[in-house]
Amino acid sequence: VQLQASGGGLVQAGDSLRLSCVASGRTFSNYRVGWFRQAPGKEREFVAAESWSSGRTYYTDSVKGRFTISRDNAKNTMYLQMNSLKPEDTAVYYCTARTRSTVSVSEASVYDYWGQGTLVTVSS
Repeated sequence: VQLQASGGGLVQAGDSLRLSCVASGRTFSNYRVGWFRQAPGKEREFVAAESWSSGRTYYTDSVKGRFTISRDNAKNTMYLQMNSLKPEDTAVYYCTARTRSTVSVSEASVYDYWGQGTLVTVSS
């Protein structure tokens, strides 16, 4: 499976962006997806993910109420809608997918496939 992320850019605080990630190679509906980010000088951190079977979504506390993860299986695409962006959201955002049910959805180690990352820069 290959994941191709896009949609990053330079925006001002308070603006919105929608990141997209197109999957190719296998049946997209068999995977569950997530987003991570890595800010300059920091470790990669969990942003959002979907559960394996319940349809529930999970978010890191700092983005709750502002970011929304979604998918369109017909388009083999996952999305991360980001509203009310803040300078601290500046990072490279990575889309990811896992092929099995796991206890945790926020650990990078449970994901099997990663996109190349797209840079989001939020100016104050």
